[in-house]
Amino acid sequence: MSVRRLAKEQPESFAFKPETLEKANWWIAKYPDNRRQSAVIPILWLVQKQEGWVSEPAISAIAKMLGMAQIRVYEVATFYTMFMLEPVGSAALIQVCGTTPCMLRGSDKLMEVCKSKIGAKDKLSADGKFTWQEVECLGACTNAPMAQINDYFYEDLTPENLAQIIDDFAAGKSPKAGPYNGRHTSEPIGGATSLLDPKLYDGSASKPVKIPNAPVPEANA
Repeated sequence: MSVRRLAKEQPESFAFKPETLEKANWWIAKYPDNRRQSAVIPILWLVQKQEGWVSEPAISAIAKMLGMAQIRVYEVATFYTMFMLEPVGSAALIQVCGTTPCMLRGSDKLMEVCKSKIGAKDKLSADGKFTWQEVECLGACTNAPMAQINDYFYEDLTPENLAQIIDDFAAGKSPKAGPYNGRHTSEPIGGATSLLDPKLYDGSASKPVKIPNAPVPEANA
């Protein structure tokens, strides 16, 4: 596991936005008061959704909110790689899967596109709009190669359509997520090869099940 540390440059302060604070209190209320620290992960996530990343002042604010030592919040934030410890692109954080299925399907070409259009890996682009990373398996191997961009999966990618996706984000658009080769989810590209009769799975062929010796409900008087 790589060493993860907070960014060298930190903001002077952090403040919860009203909607973030409301959601944070909703999470805290799920736990007994003496276990409010259990809400640390969802609140870290809420902070990241608000700011784009997790700063030291934010960690301090969360620790105060939950009544726990700041080092404990720091330990959680640095352990889970889903928490960004440095500022990321305002338009898109692109995480390209580089694990074996995606690698065999051309993820290296996707990374070349990111490098040419955005810049160095793990660094904020010159215009502040993009950050790209190479990550481990994201669990969409059937749709390799793929990338997670912000909160969504972009699958069955080619260098050409990834380049267009980046251009769309740069222009302020919201490119559609999901497969980019015409299929709906993870079905075979050429169409289904089994369960071809809809009656096998749509419930139309099901019949009532009779349970032996089951009591018969009495009619209302």
